[in-house]
Amino acid sequence: MSEKPIYKRVLLKVSGEALMGNQGYGLDPQMVQQVADDVVAVARAGVQVSLVIGGGNIFRGISAAARGMDRAQGDYAGMLATVINALMMQNALEKAGLATRVMSAIAMSSICEPYIRRRAIRHMEKGRVVIFAAGTGNPFFTTDTAAALRAAEMECDALLKGTQVDGVYSADPRKDPGAARYDELTYMDVLSRDLAVMDASAISLARENKLPILVFNIHEAGNFADVLRGTGRFTRIVERS
Repeated sequence: MSEKPIYKRVLLKVSGEALMGNQGYGLDPQMVQQVADDVVAVARAGVQVSLVIGGGNIFRGISAAARGMDRAQGDYAGMLATVINALMMQNALEKAGLATRVMSAIAMSSICEPYIRRRAIRHMEKGRVVIFAAGTGNPFFTTDTAAALRAAEMECDALLKGTQVDGVYSADPRKDPGAARYDELTYMDVLSRDLAVMDASAISLARENKLPILVFNIHEAGNFADVLRGTGRFTRIVERS
């Protein structure tokens, strides 16, 4: 990163589906490495970085519930899927020489630390990348909501949502060529227009804490750094000025 980033402390939310690459299931090692390389570049530029990674590439509780599984049980299984993704991302980051910590909302001390807010902040202050796993630790809450919650708890300057398109559209641009793209939206715009960028709980939590949300394409290498410089293509979600 040649230019100075605008934000000092951020949380990057990456969906499990984004880590599938062109596969239909699981993890694409090249995609995991690409995201890790982008995080490394940003962290070495002096930005304090944390991550929340979804688990939809392995298991999605709400889909399991639609097939007759108990929703709470399905969500717990989905939380465990996020831990797998977090450990894979930790491995990729540490191979690149970056110190990391995985902190889980569900206790599993043999493989990662329990989530403790003050400890997480201290890790970030020391330049370690913190990966938050297991969502909020509660069923019926998505990893989008977990990302907004952790970003607020960490007092982040922004929440970045890495998606498979270059911002927020009126409809899925991969299915509707006429979908309109937005450069900037308010939280209420997202809620009132029912735009499928993050769930309503996450948007409301960000709004209450005046946390900007930046939505960009995670699949293009270098986009994470570009967004933090205020360049590149992304959609900014903020309170109305």
